Amino acid sequence: MIRTGEEYRAGLRDGREVWIDGERVKDITVHRALKPIIDIRARIYDMQHEAKFQDGLTYIDTNQRSSSLYRPPRETKDWTDKTTAVDLVLNEIGGVVTRVGDETVGEMWSLYDGRDVLAEIDPRFADNIDRHIRAVVENDIFHVSANTDPKGDRSRPPQDQDPDMMVRVTRETDAGIIVRGAKYETASAYADQAFLKPTVGAWSNEKLSDYAVGCIVKMGAPGVKHICRAGFAGRTDPADYPLANRFDEVEALVVFDDVLIPWEDVFFYRHTRAAQHVRATLHRYSAFPYVLRLLYTADMMIGAAMWNAKQTGLDKLQSVREKLADLVCYREGINAHLTASIAAAQRSPGGLLMPHQSMLYAGRVFACSNLPTMMHIARELCGGQICITPNAEAFATSGPDAWLNKFYSLNDNWQAEDRRKLLAFARDLLNSDYAGHRLTFVQFAQAPHFNHLAAVYNSFDFSGPLDFVRKSAQLSDRVAGQPEALQ
Repeated sequence: MIRTGEEYRAGLRDGREVWIDGERVKDITVHRALKPIIDIRARIYDMQHEAKFQDGLTYIDTNQRSSSLYRPPRETKDWTDKTTAVDLVLNEIGGVVTRVGDETVGEMWSLYDGRDVLAEIDPRFADNIDRHIRAVVENDIFHVSANTDPKGDRSRPPQDQDPDMMVRVTRETDAGIIVRGAKYETASAYADQAFLKPTVGAWSNEKLSDYAVGCIVKMGAPGVKHICRAGFAGRTDPADYPLANRFDEVEALVVFDDVLIPWEDVFFYRHTRAAQHVRATLHRYSAFPYVLRLLYTADMMIGAAMWNAKQTGLDKLQSVREKLADLVCYREGINAHLTASIAAAQRSPGGLLMPHQSMLYAGRVFACSNLPTMMHIARELCGGQICITPNAEAFATSGPDAWLNKFYSLNDNWQAEDRRKLLAFARDLLNSDYAGHRLTFVQFAQAPHFNHLAAVYNSFDFSGPLDFVRKSAQLSDRVAGQPEALQ
């Protein structure tokens, strides 16, 4: 059944080992760095129970109500329902969050498409993925992704250095497998479970088979240690940094110190073909909600820039309108890729409906690679005051308040306080430590740029352009049968 926010919080009080700023956290639900994002995830759970949101966020599945975000997609409406649900959530919380479960559960659907590969190893492994997909839906589980290992010296194979630099299976037991190593994960400290999967690799050398493991890890399991980066929330006045204090999604180095993975939670291990399949298909579904978040980031940049231009009358200048149009083209470019990928959706090997792959992956490249440029355009439109405006305390302090109110008030509609709020918002969106962190996160959250391009290359059907040029150039029929080199 759909959970409540309090049920979610109660599940986090399971004795899990979470460290932040050198402190072992006793209750993560009240820690200053983690509480804001936990409260947002709890709010999403509570929204599902409210009449205003319930129809847009949930559906009836086998006589129980479940989250639309977690529903395996089998028809176009399933995707439009997910888009509607994300829109309801982000407008209700008033910002953008990436890791809340819907953008990672798709990785499980990719694994479902590879059931035949899993069944080659052991039929029970294929059954495990079926059961876990049902469990996420039926129990409303906050499910995240364990993807990136520390890796160590990448010029050397893991066996020639500390072998824990990549997660590996150390031994089997009657109860399950034992894993060691570490992963960097977003939201692990406040999630229920993670899909632990092999990192990017060639997976053609049998010596690496100990590292070819895929399984579910409970985030409160014995031996799992979350060593979080310093959070942005609670370090500054929310009036000055409104986004960082509400929407910081805290990452952690998650250490697996001889963690037992029960057999029912194992999808594959010591099987390089399964590792190859996972890496090749990992984002065929999850890229959609991930790129959809960037659509809302674009809306925030357009809104911040447009309000800054309107408050001073600069929106009437053609040069300003051209830059605003650049932001709009970026936003609508993302929208077009997402819309087209669903309109031309493809049936997956497992019978699910996946977004058109090359359109979706091309949209991800467009959204991620152009974001730095778009942020700079938004900075230009907001002007230099986003980096020189005094903080909220100065506006409220007797003495400077009179001068600040004088020079920051524009007219009856734009008084100093509203203008200060807008400049603070734009600064946190575009210029702050939090803004820089989010930009870096976007560049690597679904693998680096070269992997994004590889996904486009591997999913695009080159036969159409090849055949068109063969006919137009009047090449001989021999050419049509040649090309592994051209494929």
